[in-house]
This record gives sequence, C-alpha cells and structure tokens, in this order.
Amino acid sequence: MHGQQHAGFSAELLFLIPATAAVVAYWAGALSARSRNWPPHRALLFTAGVAAILATVLNPLAARSHENFTALGISHVLAGMLGPLLLVLSRPVSLALRTLDVVPARRLSGVLRSRLLRLAAFPVTAAVLNVGGMFVMFRTGVFSAMQESAPVHWLVTFHLAAAGYLYTATLVGRDPMPHRAGFRLRAAVLVAAGAAHNFLAKSLYADPPPGVPASSGEAGAMVLYYAGGAVELVLVFLLCQRWYSSTRPRMRFPATEDHHGNRLADSP
Repeated sequence: MHGQQHAGFSAELLFLIPATAAVVAYWAGALSARSRNWPPHRALLFTAGVAAILATVLNPLAARSHENFTALGISHVLAGMLGPLLLVLSRPVSLALRTLDVVPARRLSGVLRSRLLRLAAFPVTAAVLNVGGMFVMFRTGVFSAMQESAPVHWLVTFHLAAAGYLYTATLVGRDPMPHRAGFRLRAAVLVAAGAAHNFLAKSLYADPPPGVPASSGEAGAMVLYYAGGAVELVLVFLLCQRWYSSTRPRMRFPATEDHHGNRLADSP
C-alpha cells in the first residue's frame, strides 16, 4: 500500500488543477461587473468548500485515511458533508447564471429544468444516493478496495462530494431549482437521513469494518457521529430558517434576473 501511495503522489497533485480552476473561475465571476457586487463571503465559502474536499485526496490526510479509521472518518465528514455544505452556501449556480455568456447560461438553465435533475433532486432520491453511498462505503467490499487502491479512493470521494452536494442543495440550497420539493417533505427526509447516518455511526462503533482495530473503529465512529451530527444540526437550522422566512409576511420585490433575462431567486 505504501508503494501505491508513493506512486500515486504526483497523480494526486493533479487534483490541484481542477480545484484551482474552479476557485479562480468563481472568484473571477464574483469580481466581474456582471455579478453586481456579489457578496465576498460567498467566494470565501466556495474556496473553503473546495479546500475541504481537496484535502481528502491529498497527503497527509489521504495517506492517513488508508491506515487510520479516524482519519477516514474525518475525510468522510469533509468530503461528504462539510465541503458540500460550504459549496451550497456559496450559491455557485446563481453566480454562473449572472455571469456566463448567453449560450452557456441557456444550457445551464436547460439542465436545471431537465427531467434527470428533477429525479436526482427529488429529496428521497438525493438522500438514498447520499446516505446509501455511505453504507456501501463502510459495509461492503468497497471499504477494502479503498484501502488498497488510490483510484477507488478517488472515485468514492467524488461520489461522496457529488451526492453530498446534491443532497444539501436539494434540502437547503438557495440556488434556482425549478423542481424543489415542499418543506414538509424535505424536513421528513432530513430527519430520516440523519437517523440513518447516526445508525451507521453507532453500528461502526459496535462492529468496525474488517481489519479495523476496535479502538480505532470506536474513535472513527465517534468522529462520524459527533462531527457529522454538527453538520446535520446546521442543515436543520438552515431548513427551519428557510421555512420560517417563506411563511413570514414580507414585502415582495421584483424577481432578480441575470444579464440574459434568466429569472433568479427573489431573495438576495
């Protein structure tokens, strides 16, 4: 395994290229005239989200996660929960719709209205992809494959980040989403998914994956339970805040449009 890690070191550094490109593109859009004074804190949130996910595929955390279950638990929370939350809070889709040229902006609008996204962004589907992926990661042969193969580790990390982003955006995102479900359904899914995640953490505490020492399994499970629970509490707070804001009487302002005429969210 150590040989694979050394051999894959330069390959892992290649992840810096798309990560840096994404951050540069976001900041360029945020600072452009088309963004209309985009809040700087959102650019910082996007940068932090990319950094959180990137850290899980670079050393030293990537190497440690192959040897230490606690480090793997930290990687799971960063790539599948905290990183996606930070990205969702940065509202990258709204920024893209404001700043992209006409053709790519229309294509992005078409994706947002597609049947595939309607299915993927349905709260139950998003929760199954997110929480189900966690169960597959820890309770099937995927776990051993991750420990032995860097490419498998990268693929699993990509799934965790993508599924985590979709799940978080579906529940509490403020980006335009024509197919967004009602608050009651989203709240029910959030509670059920949180319970499933806690069940997984407790089961790992009692019965760690094959090859994981009991002490390491307990420490890693506690990271999943408490750190993951903290992120889930933030999701609960954000969803309740969105729900309250939607029912509170307020003045209506004209819907914001990007420079191509695409309708954005009413709220700033």
